[in-house]
Amino acid sequence: MAQTLRALAKDLVRLVGAERVASDDASLKSHSGDRWFASRLPDVVVHAGSTEDVAAVLKYADALGIPVTPRGAGVGYVGGCVPLNGGIVLSVASMQRIKEIHVEDGVAVVEPGVITGRLQAEVRKRGLFYPPDPASLKECSIGGNLATNAGGPRCLKYGVTRHYVLGLEAVLAGGRVVSAGGRTHKNKTGFDLVGLFVGSEGLLGVVTQATLRLLPLPPARATLSASFKTFEEAATAVQKILRAGFLPAALEIADAFTLQSAREHCGKAIVPEGQGHLLVDLDGQLASVRGEAKSLQLLLKDLGALHLQKAVGEEDCERLWELRRKFSESLKATGLTKLNEDIVVPRGRLVDLAQFAEKLRKRFGYPIACFGHAGDGNIHVNIMAARFHEDVDVRTRVEEALDMLFRQVLKWGGAITGEHGIGIAKQRWWPEAVSKTGREVHEALKSALDPRGILNPNKFVTIRSPR
Repeated sequence: MAQTLRALAKDLVRLVGAERVASDDASLKSHSGDRWFASRLPDVVVHAGSTEDVAAVLKYADALGIPVTPRGAGVGYVGGCVPLNGGIVLSVASMQRIKEIHVEDGVAVVEPGVITGRLQAEVRKRGLFYPPDPASLKECSIGGNLATNAGGPRCLKYGVTRHYVLGLEAVLAGGRVVSAGGRTHKNKTGFDLVGLFVGSEGLLGVVTQATLRLLPLPPARATLSASFKTFEEAATAVQKILRAGFLPAALEIADAFTLQSAREHCGKAIVPEGQGHLLVDLDGQLASVRGEAKSLQLLLKDLGALHLQKAVGEEDCERLWELRRKFSESLKATGLTKLNEDIVVPRGRLVDLAQFAEKLRKRFGYPIACFGHAGDGNIHVNIMAARFHEDVDVRTRVEEALDMLFRQVLKWGGAITGEHGIGIAKQRWWPEAVSKTGREVHEALKSALDPRGILNPNKFVTIRSPR
């Protein structure tokens, strides 16, 4: 076996250079997983520096049936980049060039290793705006965003990653390079191959370049923070805001356990009273933003808000958002294991979801924290369990609670993931979430583009196990 691994590393060095191949223990361990708790050591790591590197590795691996797990920044939450079959981890994290920001065309051309927050900052300097804003934007890469079709708070008004990908370049198993889409903002030439790759979680190919749509930067911003007596009142306010004709850039909600955890971790000074909380973001021209903020403030008062704060301008708005950005950190600070599920329900089911989470809490005894993107129904339901990793019985009960949660979400017409992807964590619910025919279509696409099944094997679509 050792001889085989040495031969693998030697071949890869010949293909891409010694500086791009690593097989030391530290490298293998650091590329064995993401922020989910599962991991598996690869046999070797390749740090690709170009499309040519990626193509050479995939051609070689496909010829020998060696599994390849593509990897970006490695900050996902569902084990999507865990190399379950060992083999090669193909990292594109070193491909960090922003090749072009074209103001007149409204596009950016980037490599997959570019950190999302960096791209946002660079286009902002030119008066442009890249709206997708996952919570991990300071760490996550564009490649990972493409793999999972990442979202974030601004999805309500601006949509998800898929809506900003005009074109891409991807390498297929076997080393063939495909270019899809282009740099025009409208394009109906053939099938939507761009949409096929966005959200494919590395099962169909490795994206090596993306052409992204940019918008004019809104010159003004306002944020309103509103607390309510209950989560139900906050959820009702969401519907009232939208029915009144407002379309916020972001509309975030939080429940009692989330708020209490923030009070204990961050201090009561930044957490308003109440058991439900809304954060509403508005953007646009200064006069219209000020007018909308004033009208929305009056509406929230009429809806029974206990505490209201308004901020205008980027710096002051970010101060109000500091609370939202600390929710995950505050929940982890409880000492309980935080099992974050990014489920999506029809927006009218927000109250039903909160009530169902309370039923689960009473039945299983674990606190459940709900917060997230109320505007599009994408709520992060976090089961908070002590001794999850140490106690088999705890894990069994948590899995039973998750089964009940996902089945109820699907019964309501919801989705098992809104932005994190399926990875390993949600594999067992895949057959319930997608029809038999739908799964067969996925398998047909996988077979057509990756006939030997080398790309990210043993994830939610598997046609053959390499080696």
